[in-house]
Amino acid sequence: MSASPRAAFRPDGAVGAVRRAVLWVPDWPVVAAAAEAGIGADAPAAVLHGRGLVAVSASARAMGVRRGMRRRAAQRVCPDLAILGYDEGRDSREFEAVAAAAERVVSGVEISRPGLLIVPAGGAARYHGSEEALAEALVGAVAEDAGCECQFGAADGLLGAVMAARASVLVPAGASADFLAPLPVGSLAHAAMDRFQRVAVEELAGVLDRLGLHSLGQFAALPAGDVLARFGPTGAWARRMALGEDVAPPVLRRAEQDIAVVHAFEEPAERTEQLVWLAREAAQRLDAALLDAGMRCGKVRIGARTAKGDALERVWRTDVATRAGAFAGHMADRVRWQLEGWLSGTAGGPEPAPLVELSLVAEDVVPLGAEQSYLWGGSSGADARARRTFERLQGLLGGEGVLSVAEQGGRSPRDRVHALAWGQEGEAPRRIAHPWPGRIPDPAPATVLAVPLEIQVLDAGGSPVIVDRRLALSAPPTWARLQADPSDRRARAAHRHPSSGHVGGAEGPVWELPRPVEAWAGPWPVVERWWASDSDRRAYLQLALRTDDGEPGLAVLVAFADGKWRLEALYD
Repeated sequence: MSASPRAAFRPDGAVGAVRRAVLWVPDWPVVAAAAEAGIGADAPAAVLHGRGLVAVSASARAMGVRRGMRRRAAQRVCPDLAILGYDEGRDSREFEAVAAAAERVVSGVEISRPGLLIVPAGGAARYHGSEEALAEALVGAVAEDAGCECQFGAADGLLGAVMAARASVLVPAGASADFLAPLPVGSLAHAAMDRFQRVAVEELAGVLDRLGLHSLGQFAALPAGDVLARFGPTGAWARRMALGEDVAPPVLRRAEQDIAVVHAFEEPAERTEQLVWLAREAAQRLDAALLDAGMRCGKVRIGARTAKGDALERVWRTDVATRAGAFAGHMADRVRWQLEGWLSGTAGGPEPAPLVELSLVAEDVVPLGAEQSYLWGGSSGADARARRTFERLQGLLGGEGVLSVAEQGGRSPRDRVHALAWGQEGEAPRRIAHPWPGRIPDPAPATVLAVPLEIQVLDAGGSPVIVDRRLALSAPPTWARLQADPSDRRARAAHRHPSSGHVGGAEGPVWELPRPVEAWAGPWPVVERWWASDSDRRAYLQLALRTDDGEPGLAVLVAFADGKWRLEALYD
């Protein structure tokens, strides 16, 4: 949905004053956790994450419990305090009831984070007669349908609307900067929409306090260029928030009824031969249901239930758009591959078990003919041909025959690669945002070898360089010898030459001539599963090698483990 007419887009990509209305449920993590645990809304409760409390109920605050307290300190203040576990997934699932209640009043909402909803202020307020009437309707619907209390506020800009909701006020248009000016700089954290952004903003607020800038008005009065130079992108974002501006227009969702097909097996399916007809029939039924509704979808969630009661799910993209007859065939293959993977135990689910139910749910549903096009208009014929080529290859080679890669968290370049079947979607097992101590610094290498190759790293005298238990190099790396193509005559001659140094036995690898090391960095130790007998201990080193034939130098990443160096990756 486009932004309201009050939005003013600036040349630097920021958005000026956007009228926003916010629905806020106070202490939502506590509300969701208490509802799941069956604890009354008036009982003192808090949510613990790590070592500190991340959310505290109103009754617990009245007894002196504060966010950030340790468990024992909070329980000394309030012995009856119920300590509840942190679960981000639970908070998101439970908040769907609040979003659904709000969508009964307005046609679209944006879930900024669990506990905070942004609703379209302009059109919804005109429909209900005023922002006051809209607030009354929304608060009543949430209390009736979701069973929780909420607060409503409206202002220009995200931070202004959030703070207005926390105070249950409606700020007149154009007055957000004055409304925000006396508030403390710590209020900026309320506009952060994820935990990691909140940490960065809280650190910025601490610096501003130490510099004597205690209010948002004092901070907003600083020149924009000086703020960017001193505090970087986080500071520039915070200054726009303090002025009642935005950096992006609201992204509102519309509730579309799920289109799904469900098939219950007469007898549990145990063999892959039973799935060919079933996959085709289920895909055709979903295709017919979408056409009857005049809809297309961008994703399909494939679900199954096993005889043991396990629920299995995978999401696949459907990039075939409206090509005649393409959707059913496209999805039939993917359903079959997924069911075969679950039956054989190769799809990452629990222990293989017979399947008793199959479900297909269409997601990202849009009206027929309204599929998303490219920013420059229309669709790219080259991209469409490439997708069809990948689909044909996948049809010939199977679901795992064509893979796409995405980045995930990890310490080594090899660990940071997450491979999925082409067209399949899913969260990476390891999150990039986690700290990953010992991670190889950027830039990432351009090529990661599928199988590491042995390499020799030598000192000035030609002896192997080793890394001891204290992570110290036995000597600075001076030479490096790479494996060469065995058919290369020059490499074979170097392999046999007496002055070439020790290169192993006659059946060992063929080595190139030694290359001088121009520069090196490291070592970086990586110790994983240190508590287990099969722990993985490695030390990484970056080497810049010089060539003797005028070609540009070669930069490589090597790893030392079990007394040997191995070539892991190449840099451009």
